[in-house]
Amino acid sequence: MDNKIRCQSCGMPLSEEFGNLGTNADGSPVSEYCVFCFAGGDFTNPAQTLEEMIQSSIENMTNDLQMPVEQARALANSFIPTLRRWQN
Repeated sequence: MDNKIRCQSCGMPLSEEFGNLGTNADGSPVSEYCVFCFAGGDFTNPAQTLEEMIQSSIENMTNDLQMPVEQARALANSFIPTLRRWQN
């Protein structure tokens, strides 16, 4: 993976410029999660499992980025479990 700052739930690159930073309950930006994963001070899908996030990531990479399925699967399975949200 590159050295971009990434969402610690889904791995999406984060940037104020992209306007994709998550938000705290007071509306202030959160620097470690994207708006799709964290908004209003909470995870948008708090019951989501690691396996569900991996599947969602594979679907996004193949549909939105036209990445080959095997490449997306390998990347998601190696990277998503290392993110802060999925550490126990």
